[in-house]
Amino acid sequence: MSVTLSPNHDERPSGTPIDTLVLHYTGMRSGEEARARLCDPEARVSAHYLVDEAGTVAELVPEARRAWHAGVSYWRGHRDINARSVGVEIVNPGHEFGYRPFPAPQIASVIELCRGILARHPIPARNVVGHSDVAPDRKRDPGELFPWEQLAAAGIGLWPAPGEMTATATDIGPLLHQYGYHPDLDLASLVGAFQRHFRPSKVDGRADPETLGRLTALLAAA
Repeated sequence: MSVTLSPNHDERPSGTPIDTLVLHYTGMRSGEEARARLCDPEARVSAHYLVDEAGTVAELVPEARRAWHAGVSYWRGHRDINARSVGVEIVNPGHEFGYRPFPAPQIASVIELCRGILARHPIPARNVVGHSDVAPDRKRDPGELFPWEQLAAAGIGLWPAPGEMTATATDIGPLLHQYGYHPDLDLASLVGAFQRHFRPSKVDGRADPETLGRLTALLAAA
């Protein structure tokens, strides 16, 4: 692991636990461009770690400090997600610059890095999230090509087990809020964010039976 410290961080509020792990894609044309922005004091953005497509990990902000990666965000009743999270940026051009699958060496390094983070902090599986989960009205990363199921199989986060659908379409809003999503945002944005993470084969923002079934399975397991 290399160390390239970013100036874009501050103190965590006293007494606030580190109980959330947020994964992002960089959404820029290259890893070099992303690293430069994350270390640019004018940009005022950062993350604790950056993982390039070859699998090289760079530490940008010490975990004890608050990095500026989640922005305006919400998860499970908390709004200052930066204060209570570790942020990992994963190099990928994203939807704007040619979104593509994440290479195997990169994902292997992400898994190893996340296992270390989870060993150091009391982060429940439900709090391993994407940027789109905590900011569904404005973010899509790390996106529908990110292998969440593979990470869950490695002990990082959750993945829905096959199960029967036990809810109707009118129930999905409260169920999404119960799982952790923002209670006051547009329902289609919330459903789309959930699908992007947990039903990536079809992201349409519609509460169909498969989406509901996956959500109820997750709630039963969480």
